[in-house]
Amino acid sequence: MAMIDEPLYPIAVLIDELKNEDIQLRLNSIRRLSTIARALGEERTRKELIPFLSENNDDDDEVLLAMAEELGVFIPYVGGVEHANVLLPPLETLSTVEETCVRDKAVESLCRIGAQMREQDLVEYFIPLVKRLAAGEWFTARVSSCGLFHIAYPSAPETLKTELRTIYSQLCQDDMPMVRRSAATNLGKFAATVEASHLKTDIMSIFEDLTQDDQDSVRLLAVEGCAALGKLLEPQDCVSHILPVIVNFSQKELRNFCSGAKPVSCFFHRLANSHRNANLIKRIEVDGVLYEDEADVCSQLVLFYQGLYEETEVWHPTMDGLDFACNEEEERLSLEKEFSKEEVIQAFTGLKVNIGKSEIVPVGEDKSWRVRYMVANQLYELCEAVGPEPTRSDLVPAYVRLLRDNEAEVRIAAAGKVTKFCRILNPELAIQHILPCVKELSTDSSQHVRSALASVIMGMAPVLGKDATIEQLLPIFLSLLKDEFPDVRLNIISKLDQVNQVIGIDLLSQSLLPAIVELAEDRHWRVRLAIIEYIPLLASQLGVGFFDDKLGALCMQWLKDKVYSIRDAAANNVKRLAEEFGPEWAMQHIIPQVLDMINNPHYLYRMTILHAISLLAPVMGSEITCSKLLPVVINASKDRVPNIKFNVAKVLQSLIPIVDQSVVEKTIRPCLIELSEDPDVDVRFFATQALQSSDQVMMST
Repeated sequence: MAMIDEPLYPIAVLIDELKNEDIQLRLNSIRRLSTIARALGEERTRKELIPFLSENNDDDDEVLLAMAEELGVFIPYVGGVEHANVLLPPLETLSTVEETCVRDKAVESLCRIGAQMREQDLVEYFIPLVKRLAAGEWFTARVSSCGLFHIAYPSAPETLKTELRTIYSQLCQDDMPMVRRSAATNLGKFAATVEASHLKTDIMSIFEDLTQDDQDSVRLLAVEGCAALGKLLEPQDCVSHILPVIVNFSQKELRNFCSGAKPVSCFFHRLANSHRNANLIKRIEVDGVLYEDEADVCSQLVLFYQGLYEETEVWHPTMDGLDFACNEEEERLSLEKEFSKEEVIQAFTGLKVNIGKSEIVPVGEDKSWRVRYMVANQLYELCEAVGPEPTRSDLVPAYVRLLRDNEAEVRIAAAGKVTKFCRILNPELAIQHILPCVKELSTDSSQHVRSALASVIMGMAPVLGKDATIEQLLPIFLSLLKDEFPDVRLNIISKLDQVNQVIGIDLLSQSLLPAIVELAEDRHWRVRLAIIEYIPLLASQLGVGFFDDKLGALCMQWLKDKVYSIRDAAANNVKRLAEEFGPEWAMQHIIPQVLDMINNPHYLYRMTILHAISLLAPVMGSEITCSKLLPVVINASKDRVPNIKFNVAKVLQSLIPIVDQSVVEKTIRPCLIELSEDPDVDVRFFATQALQSSDQVMMST
């Protein structure tokens, strides 16, 4: 009997650990639930283990998270899909806890189980679970329920489908913003399972409610699902339901301010800060005199604000029971009172201010930059869904507004999608509407906007064609290549090949090469590194003659850079140039200059030359290696710096397969034997390693 129970002893320990006070022991046991279930068998797992887990859900979040993950793959251990419903109660409980990651994992496991359940079990067990969660008193249950509708809906009978759509609509109007956010997040998945007839009525009604929510976090999640909904609808339905929302969200809110719903001071604060990078007061009228000269306008503005803080009368507050000068009650109330709509509009229309480069009109109804940011990310995906005409008439103006948005974050998102958006349009539309905005963004006050633009603008060249690229884009490229922010220059350099494919190397060399040469000495090493990596491609396209005249000296100069990554890249660059132009060219233009640097006083530069030699040797071949490169390496073995000597050993090891066996015996091995007796331990180690490699080569031959 003892022998029969002995194999079950570890299982008993695991079960006991589920109740242990030590969280690590409980966690280890939870992660081995499958082992416990296999030992107990399917029936005992259903009747004992699962009820135990359902009752013991008041644990640390880490344990509950592991439990939710394990139960998602537990169907084989309870007897297959016909018994999958027994896993629902513990997961239902876990989907109501406060910790978000536990709820999300429980919902994920419920979806995985629900996708495998039989249709009758879904109707009998899964759909009631969804309804219970949706009606939960605590908001966490309602949040979790939103992620389950797309599993429950397809298998539901018609009456239940109607009820599920109604429940989802109610969740979208829940008092708790967290529930509405979850409903907005999962709307796309739910909509994909709903019939087309209900999609245009029920789902789009829900979508419109979410896009008008008070919370910007709900609205932006609704916008995030625009593209998914647009793909489910016919183009004409997409135009009528999705397009107005996108166009509306792409605009800056002004109407709400003019309605008097907020203090007018807030309106003027927002107005004063709008288009911070492009504010322009062209003229100003003071005491009946109109000033249009820029210096006069500035002077009058300064005088006005200085006058705000100067008193015209001499006075001081008195004490000892005497009254202070103060506003009357009526005056005080008038200062605190909100401006009326008429007063605000009158004041606004009287301003002679050109904000951006277009007139300001009260349009749009969303003031949250986060929503507009999400629109900027999603807009190009809707173009195919709505068709060419709505794209031209509605989406292009909306995109232009986003490119000129007040908030830098929105402009960053819009600028990052400019090439993708232009690919959808015909070149004429892109040149007419998008290119002017691109020019503005290239001088944007935010370096991050310019960087986002620089990372994608080169892709516009194939879209616009050769003529437009030469005339319109090249000046922008040159401007960004000279930007003070290194990331902007870096992003332009890394995509130069896209322009070369369009305008050809001749024009590229004439227009951009001077800027590239200037950047080769940039103070930021990452910019220099990007230039080095682009040199072999440029060399192959420029040809030998042009390369020797313009770029040859730079390649040698980089071998003596202060930054290791630059020197390493320069060594690889020398090798790639030798491969491109051939050993004869390298023997004439590279090898002599490289070998001259072996006598540099700084040992780090001498190490770089050794590295370059090891890279060049396979390209140059055995004869040049033996006659030119090997003697330099042998002489370097006499260097006083141990780092040089053990790098000599490593280079010699790399040369062994390249040169003849006789050279190995007469030249390389004696040098390695001498190094193997060096006082420095590292030198001895690498020399011995090289000798062993030499022995292996000899044995193999």
